[in-house]
Amino acid sequence: MKVVLIQDVKNLGKAGDIKEVADGYARNFLIPKGLAVEATSAKAKEVEEKKKSLENQKKKELAQAESQKKKIDGQVIEIKAKTGENDRLFGAVTPKEIAEALAKELGVNIDKKKIEIGEPIKQLGEYDIRIKLYSGVQAVIKLKVSKA
Repeated sequence: MKVVLIQDVKNLGKAGDIKEVADGYARNFLIPKGLAVEATSAKAKEVEEKKKSLENQKKKELAQAESQKKKIDGQVIEIKAKTGENDRLFGAVTPKEIAEALAKELGVNIDKKKIEIGEPIKQLGEYDIRIKLYSGVQAVIKLKVSKA
């Protein structure tokens, strides 16, 4: 029996795949659990349309990530912070503060979860910050932390 997978099924395939499976497996497990539906020509066509729209969306996201990379790659962002003895910061510079500085200085909105700082930034100085914009698309900015 041919089925169209609605969700990813381990050892069988990903959502949207059309697979040939045993009748009992389809009727007793996949279809009742909502993991698959019987493959008809209408369902197959619907799945193909969904795949195409998903591919188009991924292409748009990739293009957007590439344009953001061109804007921010190699840029220098400055954050002023309060310091104590030996130029140690009160607290640390967080990805949220870096994202706000990017929006303010460069006009680029980046989710704070995409900003990788490695170790907490607790000293004045310059740091290389990696930003994951999309799968395989990364930008590196210079962060300059100075006294307020």
